[in-house]
Amino acid sequence: MIDESEIFNRTRRLIGQTGMERLRHSRIIIFGIGGVGSWCAEALCRTGIGHLTLVDADRVAATNINRQAEATTATIGVPKVEALAARLREINPSISLSLREERYTSDTSSKFHLEEYDFIIDAIDSLSDKAALLVNAADSRHPGVASSMGAALRIDPTKIHVAEFWKVQGCPLAAALRSRFRRNGVRLRRKIACVYSDEPPLPNLGEVITDDGTLTYGKVAANGSLCHITATFGMYLAGLALQHILKSQNNAE
Repeated sequence: MIDESEIFNRTRRLIGQTGMERLRHSRIIIFGIGGVGSWCAEALCRTGIGHLTLVDADRVAATNINRQAEATTATIGVPKVEALAARLREINPSISLSLREERYTSDTSSKFHLEEYDFIIDAIDSLSDKAALLVNAADSRHPGVASSMGAALRIDPTKIHVAEFWKVQGCPLAAALRSRFRRNGVRLRRKIACVYSDEPPLPNLGEVITDDGTLTYGKVAANGSLCHITATFGMYLAGLALQHILKSQNNAE
């Protein structure tokens, strides 16, 4: 069996043994493991994060294969959390995983103890579910938080940026969330880093398969999306989580 010291040799060379220990003892929860969240999870696993909680109620569909890490012709119909967990365990057999095949909503939020984690990652598609998570994550003061805005209908990776939620520009999803919060008198209690693209959304040109389950769980549209964009969003989120954890270590020292 391959030794863990070999798997993470290049990570250790960069951040040192103390950094590796900090990653190994960190706990991260990822809400939504589709085109963005799945690549974020894989990056964190490959870097040496010790525990990941994966939250997603969906199952792999053929239309996921173009952009989701766990989606292959062999995993169609498998719960996404199970398919991704199998992939992550092949990368690092020692990783601790908690699989939650369920949806985060305002009604189910009390089942998730956000304060138990070092970092919260939002890669949810549903507007209402995303809004609920951001409000509750902002109220939970201990963990770091990062959120993915809209990655669909884009093609230019150089237009992807990171900004605080209220300063995101050119993203219809962020604008819709802000309008929702203002309309309901909601004020986020702390800043949340968001990955977004300011590329104007492109139009859908191809036909949509409407019976593949892609409009479940609060999704309102099956927009076109490409792997190099969704994966870049996921890598940005992973980077934000790792920076937060390693910075917390440095501050503690």
